[in-house]
Amino acid sequence: MKNRKTNMITLEKCRNTIRKDGLQMKTVPGYTFPDLLDAASSRYGDKICYKVFNTNTSITYNQLKEYSEAISSYLITAGIRKEDKIAIIGDSSPSWMLMYFGIVSIGAIAVPILPGFSDSDIKTILSNCEVKAIAADKKYIHKIQDMEGIPLFRLEPSSVIVQSSENSGTIITNTAVDKEEIHRRRPMETDLASIIYTSGTTGATKGVMLTHLNILRCADLATDQYVNLRSGMKALSILPLSHVYEFTLGQLVPLMMGLEITFLGKQPAPSIIMAALKEIRPHIMFSVPVLIEKVYKSAILPIINDNKTVSALIANPITRPLVYRLIGHMLKKKFGGRLIFFGIGGAPLDKETETFLHNVRFPYSIGYGLTETSPLIAGCKPEYKYQKSGFIGRIVSDDDVILLNTNEDGTGEVAVKGPNVMKGYFKRPDLDAEVFTADGYFRTGDLGYIDEKGQLAIKGRVKTMILGPGGENIYPEAIESIINNEEYVDESLVIPGNGGLVALVRLNLDKMQEKFNLPIEQMKEIATDYLQQLRKEVNSRVASFSKLTNIKEQTIPFERTPTLKIKRYLYDGSCV
Repeated sequence: MKNRKTNMITLEKCRNTIRKDGLQMKTVPGYTFPDLLDAASSRYGDKICYKVFNTNTSITYNQLKEYSEAISSYLITAGIRKEDKIAIIGDSSPSWMLMYFGIVSIGAIAVPILPGFSDSDIKTILSNCEVKAIAADKKYIHKIQDMEGIPLFRLEPSSVIVQSSENSGTIITNTAVDKEEIHRRRPMETDLASIIYTSGTTGATKGVMLTHLNILRCADLATDQYVNLRSGMKALSILPLSHVYEFTLGQLVPLMMGLEITFLGKQPAPSIIMAALKEIRPHIMFSVPVLIEKVYKSAILPIINDNKTVSALIANPITRPLVYRLIGHMLKKKFGGRLIFFGIGGAPLDKETETFLHNVRFPYSIGYGLTETSPLIAGCKPEYKYQKSGFIGRIVSDDDVILLNTNEDGTGEVAVKGPNVMKGYFKRPDLDAEVFTADGYFRTGDLGYIDEKGQLAIKGRVKTMILGPGGENIYPEAIESIINNEEYVDESLVIPGNGGLVALVRLNLDKMQEKFNLPIEQMKEIATDYLQQLRKEVNSRVASFSKLTNIKEQTIPFERTPTLKIKRYLYDGSCV
């Protein structure tokens, strides 16, 4: 035990290291995935690393390293070489993470693929990056059936088992570890770890090349910049691991600090999430805005709107703080009662929901970034005094952020330079030339504003900004936020058309019918009248140059990306 303590890669040892490039380490001795495995195993050993909800599956930090090295050894004997690409298609699970660690620890490159991609998109991606093998959950194997001649590994989502389909179901997590050969193939920080294909709101997929340094430096900085974690705390993972947001912040940050991470083991339906929250009582979790927005609109807002006493108490400035505190306590209890950090990212958070979370002092933290930045560019601490409505928070300390082509109010395109910024797009030097400035800044495509305290606000996308009749900058996302907060609206899209602005609105007709209790024929008339009233309401709350000239019901769901963002490029004035 004495020798083990002497050799332990402690947090103190890491934090006392300042490198020649000026980076100060925090939790790891170096920025490669083997460095992370070494440090986590050394510090946390037999503590539980992963669990799967409602199963007996668990894995310790020592086993995380052991199983990952077993996969690395198997891949070596199977002929996998440095820079070979291996795709991973599966639901979030310990076996997914083990496969990833096994791949990248020997200099090969992981290609995480969202299961939500279409079969044709997946085949295009696999062909484009010339994968040498594929690891997939059983239920996604049908998506790759035509990829003949490519070795297949089967992931077991509710266990730590990874099997080879070629050798009669050999369990490769049981492979004897060849530590000497693994060490010989240990990657460099500048080596590629992942190629992540994104399907944006503006067109085709493109492969983002992220190095070991990109991802791990981003995670390392986040371990104490936004929240103070300690070993033994619990995390709940509900997002896809193929999102770099969940992978870097929801997985690597907790691993660096010795947390116990639980996967759902199923699709994240609200009933399953709520059951897991009640049992696990996590200290930390990451989510997309839609989850907390649904909780607010379905579970909290009716209490406020339908209870005259509560409404009156909130309207009174004397009693308002106490009521907000009580509601905040109730909301925290729904999330298990121990939550200290609820990360929100992946899309803008509705302003009304954000104002509510701030008022009730819910421990939320909004993060901003892109796959291309590993992902974090800015964020805030989950405390009342650090949260500022409409703003993301402070920029990551490593990053140099500038605003390009600013207008008269100081808004410009956010551009960033730092160790978290991608190496480039795979096989697309033409795209690299578009997104990198001559002096090396990555152009995010987002319009932002930085206040006098260094807080960053995101106004919208460069490509979605609409130029008003007098040259004004119109941000459709701001108008959509107002529309989406109306009672019978599910979602909306504001686009230029008919010489002005048009809103396509998806109504919640079931909710309207429940309220008015009328035949479907009459509901159509009600919906038409409601939309016109909605247009007047919105126009009363926006600037003169942002007023809607037309509003139209969107009768079918909007086309979406696999990350559930509306494909804006499919909608223009011609669809009105």
